[in-house]
Amino acid sequence: MRMSQEQIRNSLDQALKEEQFVIYIQPQYNHSNKALIGGEALVRWFHPEHGMQSPADFIPIFEETGQIPRLDLYVFEQVCKYQKSCIDRKEECYPISFNVSREDLQVPDYIDSMERIRQKYDVPVSFLRVEITESSAVGSIDFIVELVDRLHRLGYLVEMDDFGSGYSSLNVLKDLKVDIIKLDLKFFAGEVGGRGGIIISSVVNMAKWLNTPVIAEGVETKDQADYMLSIGCELIQGFYYSRPLPTEEFHKLTAQKTCQKSINPSQFIENLDTGRFWNPESLETLIFSNFVGGAAILLYSLDGSAEILRINNKYLREISMNLTEKDVLSNDPWGYFDAENKRIYQSTLEKAIKSKDEEECETWRTFVSGCCSPERLCILSSMQLIGTMENKYLFYIMIRNITKEKRIFNEIYASDQRFRAASEHENIYAWEYCIATKEMRPCFRCMRDLGVPAVVENYPEPLIDAGIFPPDYADMYRDWMRQIDAGAPSMEGVIPLTVGRIPFLIRYTTEFDENGRPVKAFGSARLIETKLPETDPAGGKKES
Repeated sequence: MRMSQEQIRNSLDQALKEEQFVIYIQPQYNHSNKALIGGEALVRWFHPEHGMQSPADFIPIFEETGQIPRLDLYVFEQVCKYQKSCIDRKEECYPISFNVSREDLQVPDYIDSMERIRQKYDVPVSFLRVEITESSAVGSIDFIVELVDRLHRLGYLVEMDDFGSGYSSLNVLKDLKVDIIKLDLKFFAGEVGGRGGIIISSVVNMAKWLNTPVIAEGVETKDQADYMLSIGCELIQGFYYSRPLPTEEFHKLTAQKTCQKSINPSQFIENLDTGRFWNPESLETLIFSNFVGGAAILLYSLDGSAEILRINNKYLREISMNLTEKDVLSNDPWGYFDAENKRIYQSTLEKAIKSKDEEECETWRTFVSGCCSPERLCILSSMQLIGTMENKYLFYIMIRNITKEKRIFNEIYASDQRFRAASEHENIYAWEYCIATKEMRPCFRCMRDLGVPAVVENYPEPLIDAGIFPPDYADMYRDWMRQIDAGAPSMEGVIPLTVGRIPFLIRYTTEFDENGRPVKAFGSARLIETKLPETDPAGGKKES
């Protein structure tokens, strides 16, 4: 039988004395592995004459009359009694959440009263979680922030209950350092997806990057539970898993093996406060925006999707395509890549995930802006993993546009290839001689055809010893080297090479530094058809 408001107002003292209020516990589960992770304590009133009274009837009245702090402390004591009984039986204890209302927090010594009760039953603070409602912070955020800090100093985890039910959720979350968010699923309005689903997905991702786990509250169907899991929220509370249970029934669940004793937040690199990247006044943002090169924050998922979350102005200048920050952030990052360059970039990201170290790659990308023709650019990317959450990874990316250097290199490489091909046809050998170190570096044909090593030290003695220069031409060739060392700009002559005495036209051109000192000489040998006389060796012709 439903009690009148007047009866409710006048019955609290007697009800507390006779322990007419009992706690029920609604289990909380990890939907990904079906493990129990804890529960929330809810009050039920069994009146000896009027029967069970709905919390929706008596709680607003006790709030109105200022009596709710007494009831909430009673509930907290019942939770401590229950946890103490588990401890005494040497059974596993799982965290139980209890409500602390706006009215409770207005009582000057309320937290002190909580602590006296907890210490009376000697319950570790790790078995208790404080729930405050989002509406508690509205209009008194500084006061609530101070109380939450105090609860943290005492060791409590603090949950924000009914998140999303008010109109200031984002402001509250920005200022209040809660440990867990309980997300109100009334957005679903009986179905998953749609506009409500988009909002919930955004809240879940936002909370996770704040390193704050989310419990979805009010989950009633498998579709809802599966949808929450699909967007990265695996922690579930609601009728889909269980109605609120008497403590005896909840105790039976904790005796089962499918239990998870802690809620794991997202993992971030040690000593890195990722959130400071989003604070416009932080040192990280100052460095990100002004004192590094082109930089971006990239979110990468193991399903292959990627999203650029933030870039600095130097990133845009590196690309030099008149793109705006909005253009870059709104476009699919993979849209700039062909299949092969996407594969290179993805494999480097995944290598960085495994190594936990900085990794680099070069990739070609095609950029298009509203006022420029498509342009293919080569970008050097340095990737550093800074955070993870489940199968998502946050990267700090430094970029440099190396298109000009790459094209110069490619032109040099192509020219070298053409020279090699021409050399093959013209029977030309080439090498470089360093005057200071007396080292000679031969071309590919020298190494392939004559067996010359990649670096010849004390040149030309090893080649004279190997018979490439015949003994009767050895002194003449040594004199060439002395003249080049002394600054002769060029040398030229016909010399028979190898034991077969095959005639080659040998040429040298000397390179000088800015002070006129010789530093290198570039030599070549071209096969000629002239047959040399088998008399005295031909001398070299010195040219100026």
